[in-house]
Amino acid sequence: MTKSTGNARKNSIAALLSMVCFLLFAGNAQAHCDTTGGPVIPEARIALKNGDITPILKWVKKDSEAEIRAAFAKAVAVRGKGKEAMELADQYFLETLVRVHRAGEGAPYSGIKDEAVEPIIALSDKALANGSAEEMIGMISNHMAEAIRTKFQHALETKKNKDKSVEAGREFVEAYVTYMHYVESVHTAIAASGSHHHAAPTLAAPAPAADVHNH
Repeated sequence: MTKSTGNARKNSIAALLSMVCFLLFAGNAQAHCDTTGGPVIPEARIALKNGDITPILKWVKKDSEAEIRAAFAKAVAVRGKGKEAMELADQYFLETLVRVHRAGEGAPYSGIKDEAVEPIIALSDKALANGSAEEMIGMISNHMAEAIRTKFQHALETKKNKDKSVEAGREFVEAYVTYMHYVESVHTAIAASGSHHHAAPTLAAPAPAADVHNH
């Protein structure tokens, strides 16, 4: 494999990973940082315990740093006044931090959630911790491939009967549009995600099928 081929493959994998995460898990990822199992709250608890705010300033925008420093100072000052005071001070700071962090992402704040992190998000964190994305790439690639196969097979099966009745024809059209739109969105997202750095691979358009109209 040449160096250019290797780089193209890496770029394609990165684009694929970015695209599939966006298509399938965008909503979950956006809410990841307001859960107790996300990365923000555990780091904030350690910061409160150590009395050092520095490690958590990365979670807020620069223009919000003063607000977080002030909230941290208040929490640390109260923490030494007993267990109940510590719990209240910690909760106050955690809620402030998460609210400000989410505002920086352009996301609404609806409280801290004590719920399990979505498997793909946990896997993403695990990949960073282990220094390798290969397991995650494999799982996401398999998920996408299975989705395409399922939609393709349904379109293929309904195509066999598309001219037997209006109902059968409509069933085929629905399956066809679902299949085509999914594949199109996959390719569009790959191309878009690669536009910021390296050109993502694009597919040459084949000759249109004789018995299928544009959707």
